[in-house]
Amino acid sequence: MGLDAWGRAEGLLTPLGAAWIESAQAYNFALYSKDATAVSLLVYGDADFVNPLKTLAFDFPAHKTARIWHMIVPAAEILGAKYYAFKIDGPFGPGLGERFDRGKVLLDPYARGVFLPPAFSREAARAPGPNDGKAPLGILPTKTYAIPVSPDERPARHTHDLVIYELHVRNFTKHPSAGLDKRTRGTYAGVAAMIPYLKDLGVTAVELMPVHQYDPQEGSHWGYMTLGFFAPHHLYARDPDGEAATVEFRSMVQALHAADIEVILDVVYNHSTEGDQNGPTYSFRGIDNSTYYALDPNDLSRYFNFSACGNDLRTSHPAVRRLVVDSLRYWASEMGVDGFRFDLASVFMRDDVGNLNYQDPAIISAISADATLAGLRLIAEPWQGELGGGYVLGRAFPGLTWQQWNGKFRDDIRRFVKGDNGLVSALMTRLYGSTDLFPDDLPNAFRPQQSVNFVTCHDGLCLYDMVAYTNDGQASWNCGWEGDADVPLQVAALRKRQIKNFCCLLMLANGAPMFVAGDEFMSTQRGNDNPYKEDGEIVWLDWRRLGANRDIFRFFKTMIAFRKAHPSIGRSTFWDDDVRWYGVTAYPDQSYYSHTLAFGLRGGRLRDADVYTMINCYWEDLDFTIQEGQADEWLRVVDTSQDSPNDILEPGGGERIASLRYRVKARSIVVLVRR
Repeated sequence: MGLDAWGRAEGLLTPLGAAWIESAQAYNFALYSKDATAVSLLVYGDADFVNPLKTLAFDFPAHKTARIWHMIVPAAEILGAKYYAFKIDGPFGPGLGERFDRGKVLLDPYARGVFLPPAFSREAARAPGPNDGKAPLGILPTKTYAIPVSPDERPARHTHDLVIYELHVRNFTKHPSAGLDKRTRGTYAGVAAMIPYLKDLGVTAVELMPVHQYDPQEGSHWGYMTLGFFAPHHLYARDPDGEAATVEFRSMVQALHAADIEVILDVVYNHSTEGDQNGPTYSFRGIDNSTYYALDPNDLSRYFNFSACGNDLRTSHPAVRRLVVDSLRYWASEMGVDGFRFDLASVFMRDDVGNLNYQDPAIISAISADATLAGLRLIAEPWQGELGGGYVLGRAFPGLTWQQWNGKFRDDIRRFVKGDNGLVSALMTRLYGSTDLFPDDLPNAFRPQQSVNFVTCHDGLCLYDMVAYTNDGQASWNCGWEGDADVPLQVAALRKRQIKNFCCLLMLANGAPMFVAGDEFMSTQRGNDNPYKEDGEIVWLDWRRLGANRDIFRFFKTMIAFRKAHPSIGRSTFWDDDVRWYGVTAYPDQSYYSHTLAFGLRGGRLRDADVYTMINCYWEDLDFTIQEGQADEWLRVVDTSQDSPNDILEPGGGERIASLRYRVKARSIVVLVRR
């Protein structure tokens, strides 16, 4: 980084945050605050977190340009320094949207690592007055630069073989049954240690629930209450230290890339951990409340809360947009991730008065147009946390090239497999790629891969609980017996069949399939459909269930392999006239009480075999008449009514059928492949 004479004396406006300048043997600090009247830099050693080694005031006008406060500090002047923070003075007038507090120690929003001192206290940040020694501190940057990840170091972007596996870093390997040493369990290194398992299963992308630094005293465990947007959560590292977390996270990404597995981060740029007007002052609130947060124009003391998490970040403001894009660039270029899933993305569409901008929200445009992010996966969760409005799934979401979590797929598939009425037409639409949401006409030209299809995710019941507990809000059915204790054998068998049905439909649908870690071996959360506060055995994956349910694991693994072997399923474009829809006979029965569907998918255009699927979610056996070809042309590869290993045959295998008349058992799916 080059410095002119003024820069050597006064510091640089960019990059924001703390940066090491090798040529000057100095640290540069830059901070955005529009309404601050005074800013001080505090630097700390590694022992005393109450009394800084040095406090350096930013002098106006030398250290302020426009709305950026900037300073350069030679390393020789702060020997022994390891951490840093700010104190900021300015007006306190909640009714005017200002909440400066000169007593609060404030975290740099751009800190690349966060340190929580032993006396760290959320309550001290909530209460009036100083919180010295109890506030999060930024970690001074290292004096060596991370080499940006080049495109050649990333795995080739997966296409028809994309299968997304959502996991929580801690929950994935924290249970002793994961077979890892205690120090590695529940860490980034733990994820890397499970790569052989991921490869065996066949998934090609992992979607990590939030790994940005969050406040461990806030009360939630999932990580959706972000404290620092540039720092990996320190407690997910083998050594719970901010610097070690960065190194370990990078190593995990490199190991996943070496295994040809993409890394997608679930990111939360719609709100922060500071909560509502009664929440703590850690960073944004004390730096520039009215810039960083969306305030109710009718009462500037109150925050908009479309996220339902206490506040909404003001992504309509250029400074906040810059923060978001800079954070994304950092995780992409320096940490190596391959894509982002944006939590509650419709909050991005809110303008300064709370209305939805359907045309061109500036934050979505900035992300979409950024050269560093081009080619990465951008996935929206196209709804908001607060009830009432903000559900913009499909073409209503203005990120026209983004992928989207398809909540309609989840809802329709759950209800159809459960046995609800009136869903055959919806099932056809979801299998085809959801063109009602992602239209493929000339003006729109959406692609099926933009629909991320899922039946389960971290929100709601896991797959086993979908068939073990009745919950009307989750469209789940317990198969005739509530819970997991003393389950009759016939109920246990039906549950496995229903799980295989869900897996089948997910892997046979056009679009991008996703499922949550543990579904493949019937992990349970004991019926809890919102365990966001749980950090214990109820949410830690119990790997003993893998041994107990090897048949279900095998079914998932083989069904994934089947999808990969048939590129005609997950296409670049929609199926068009390569699909023919049938019922138990020649025509699909789309009446209200119908629970059956069949379809033939031609694979010739992609040099693939034809596939014929018969779906019976009725509670009685039904005889289907296969409408294409002759009996000796077809091999049965899937029949979910059968026990393992006959329920699904290995790729390249298949069992001949004797007749074009095939009895499909109650609540089961049969898949044939043309020889």
